[in-house]
Amino acid sequence: MTFDEFADIVDDEMNLLPDYCYDELNGGVVVDEAEYLHPARRADDLYILGTYTSDPVLGKQIRLYFGSFRACVADSPTAMKLQIRKTLRHEFLHHLETRARIFGKESLAEEDRQNMIRYFDRHKDSPSGKA
Repeated sequence: MTFDEFADIVDDEMNLLPDYCYDELNGGVVVDEAEYLHPARRADDLYILGTYTSDPVLGKQIRLYFGSFRACVADSPTAMKLQIRKTLRHEFLHHLETRARIFGKESLAEEDRQNMIRYFDRHKDSPSGKA
C-alpha cells in the first residue's frame, strides 16, 4: 500500500465520524510517513500506530504513522483498513475522554497503561535496553 492510498483510507474513515468528534481538535488529524517504535520498548516489537496529543500551546492533534502500519499490519487492503479504523477511533476516544476529563479507572488511558504493564511482564527477562 502506498502512502497516498493509506491517506485516502484515513480520509474515508474520518468521514464516517460525527462532527462533534472534531470539536476542539484544532491540530487536526495528521498522516505521518514515519515508523514509530515505542521509546520504552524491550525489543523491536512495539510500534506506535497513532498518537493523541493535547498541549496547552500546540493544541490537540491525532497523528497516524504510516511506517508503523506497514511494519506490523498485513499488506492487504482489508487488514489495513480495519487497523486504520481501529486506531483512528482509539485516538478519537482519547480526544473525547480528554475533553470530558475522563482519566480514571474506566478510561482508555488506563487501558493503555494496563496493556503496557502486560507488555513489560512478557518481556521481564529482556534487558532494559533494546534487543
